Amino acid sequence: MRWPGTGEPMTSLNQVVHVTLINLRTIPQRLGTSLVIVIGIAGVVGVLVSVLAMGEGFRHTLASTGRATRVIMLRAGSDAEMTSGVARDQATVLANLPGVARDATGRPLVSAELVVMVDLPRHGQSDPNNVPFRGVQPIVFAVRDEVRVVEGRPFERGLREVIVGRKSARTFAGLAVGSRIAFRDSDWTVVGTFESGGDVHESEIWADAEVALSAFRRTGFQSVTAALADPSAAGLAALKESIARDRRLSINVLREPEYYAKQASILSRLIGVLGYSVAMFMAIGATFGALNCMYSAIASRQTEIATLRAIGFGGAPVVASVMVEAIVLALLGGVAGAALAYVYCDGASLSTLNFNTFSQVAFDFRVTRGLVAQGLAGALVIGAAGGLLPAIRAARLPVTAALRTG
Repeated sequence: MRWPGTGEPMTSLNQVVHVTLINLRTIPQRLGTSLVIVIGIAGVVGVLVSVLAMGEGFRHTLASTGRATRVIMLRAGSDAEMTSGVARDQATVLANLPGVARDATGRPLVSAELVVMVDLPRHGQSDPNNVPFRGVQPIVFAVRDEVRVVEGRPFERGLREVIVGRKSARTFAGLAVGSRIAFRDSDWTVVGTFESGGDVHESEIWADAEVALSAFRRTGFQSVTAALADPSAAGLAALKESIARDRRLSINVLREPEYYAKQASILSRLIGVLGYSVAMFMAIGATFGALNCMYSAIASRQTEIATLRAIGFGGAPVVASVMVEAIVLALLGGVAGAALAYVYCDGASLSTLNFNTFSQVAFDFRVTRGLVAQGLAGALVIGAAGGLLPAIRAARLPVTAALRTG
């Protein structure tokens, strides 16, 4: 076949471009059916990206907690603070190990801590939620030097005073500075709000460990957090060896990032399975919608397609042009869905149950480039699947029958 009026041969690529441009130019004439594809795929991508953004936000909140220069020590066999126990004498021994860092005055950079759950309602609600209440030692601000009080002041040692994480104050009722809250038949005064870089500690309430032990009738701690004198692998190995040699201790040692990454694993996997499952069912519906719309588009243009075939256009260019149209519409839907997820979800706050500790963790949705890329890839797959069979049908359309129908 040759270009009209030039006598030059028209290659297969030229035919694909020519037919594709014709298809795309006629989309406004088929706006209703085209929008069905775009809106359907936008819904799939929007839901997928939104749900995965929730999982990514939760994972990031826990994974960003802690530093590789610190370790958390738990009772051997425990995988979470709530199931751990460290006796007072053990905490003293751990604080004086040679692998533990010290400050300028020689004090060990160690905080033996208690973690319990207290009941608080969300803002505007009355149902109680499990909120982590952490008893910490005064040196905790040197151990966790990323923590800073942004409103009010730190709690004073020996008093029933608490400071609350920024996300807890934003999520749960009664945690404004100056408020009084009741736990275990005792009143506590909120004296400050702290930030810790957006990590999981911002979902907690902190108080003096000794006061907390007395109020909650505990005799020992649940974990010990310590800064490493030597944060290298060799330094960590030496600390573990010191603990293993001491028969008074039965302690498991983990770097903080490793510990909190494990805490995030269960819920992150659950959210991922949920997100992909919902998106898969929606994608099946969107694919059938795309099939139906593309078949309708082919039926409305069968005379046009037959005419192109009659003047020499091959079947392959017709297949390619229909596929390109379906993919373009799918890509538009994918971009729209990802944009909606970003606008309405990115940075949105939520609190959910951490299945490892059965406590509420507040976090922000995170719509990342990787999640957007996954959504767009899914949109392209749906578009390709929805366009393939109609494209093949268009290429196999009998020329004479189509012309007679037209």
